[in-house]
Amino acid sequence: MDSMFCLLSPSPTKLFPFKKLPSISASKTRVFSLSSASTTSSPQPKTPSTRKRSSSKPNKAPSPKLSTTSTSTRETSTPVSLPLKKVLVPIGFGTEEMEAVVLVDVLRRAGAEVIFASVEPQLEIEAAGGTRIVADTSIAKCANEVFDLVALPGGMPGSARLRDCEVLRQITSKQAEGKRLYGAICAAPAVTLLPWGLLRRKQMTCHPAFMDKLPTFWAVSSKIQVSGELTTSRGPGTSFEFALSLVDQLFGESVAKEVGQLLLMQADDDTQRKEEYNKVEWSFDQNPRVLIPIANGSEEIEIVTTVDILRRAKVDVVVASIESSVQILASQGIKIVADKLIGDAAESVYDLIILPGGNAGAERLHKSKVLKKLLQEQDAAGRIFGAVCSSPAILHRQGLLKDKRATAHPSVVTNLNNVVNGAKVVIDGKLITSKGLSTVTDFALAIVSKLFGHARTRCVAEGLVFDYPRS
Repeated sequence: MDSMFCLLSPSPTKLFPFKKLPSISASKTRVFSLSSASTTSSPQPKTPSTRKRSSSKPNKAPSPKLSTTSTSTRETSTPVSLPLKKVLVPIGFGTEEMEAVVLVDVLRRAGAEVIFASVEPQLEIEAAGGTRIVADTSIAKCANEVFDLVALPGGMPGSARLRDCEVLRQITSKQAEGKRLYGAICAAPAVTLLPWGLLRRKQMTCHPAFMDKLPTFWAVSSKIQVSGELTTSRGPGTSFEFALSLVDQLFGESVAKEVGQLLLMQADDDTQRKEEYNKVEWSFDQNPRVLIPIANGSEEIEIVTTVDILRRAKVDVVVASIESSVQILASQGIKIVADKLIGDAAESVYDLIILPGGNAGAERLHKSKVLKKLLQEQDAAGRIFGAVCSSPAILHRQGLLKDKRATAHPSVVTNLNNVVNGAKVVIDGKLITSKGLSTVTDFALAIVSKLFGHARTRCVAEGLVFDYPRS
């Protein structure tokens, strides 16, 4: 069984020296909120505010209005009469992609202006699980900004790359001195904040693999620990709770609850993890090969989570863009770089093809002739395919859900036949579907379970710090 530390850094293809990073400059990027898989976009005020927080108490400002207009391209929204909440999320080589993407996605949905900044000399970084992400700007451009929140994702060696960035250290130290919110998840509390001296007299938590680095008296094992202006959390499997806790502190409980509903986070434990029909074995003589096609407007949480978890389980994953470029702009404004174009990917055969959601992205996937042919061949050959969020509608429109039970995002589920309600994931023979967003972790783990069994799935879940049945 792989150790939890190995699962924390699932499949790094490169190791980078932990050295001081040079200052960098890049053009400033304005961040706008985009349409989500749930057809929701968050309004963004136009003028940044530099008002400092005077305390760590949650801001009880009125909830930002959450629009129901879906768009496939970046656009400005009508300003609302709320103080802007400006958030910094830094990334470096080896940052845990699930944690970074969930933070940015959730905070943008809540109405925050999130600056996604690279601590590297370049904006494109390769994350811990091999996903390539493009930051909005460089950390040097953020040196003189004032933020309502600085939130550090974890991962290794990403947390060490953040630690060794002097500009980020100064920003975060000023944040703490100014009694403004700051937070860290996974390895970052122990590897980044502790050496900076920003955990003094604070209760804190982190990934289990790094708990022994924390001061014993102040370390706790809770999923989320709020101590004054500092919020810490455990790992990829607690990313949604971490992000929503930060939303609560920035915007108030009502906004956090509303965003949680958009993310399909269940308020009770009655929802089944998965239901399976017409059970068949998913077994292969070789390491399974999975294709994940992506498009402009695809939901980044669903792309990144599925890729990350499958690669932790040692699955061979190929991410292919159906656009003319390998770089796509996902639904909440994050730029993701695919491994190859769909035309090049189509030259190979895949054991599974999995479609991420996002309304605009799903529509673009549906229009891809190359992908349509691949899906038809996949079905005719009796190979596995699946979809999450709004993308089961693609399979329905292409006649691939006939006589199959499935589930999907509530916004499209009424268009499907044989819908199974009350389950996060539905498996019918060689078809797998899920509701999306917060259910995508269960979706990806269900795939791992079908491919490799419960023991490996449980091991992967432990590395994520994700609650998963012992049997």
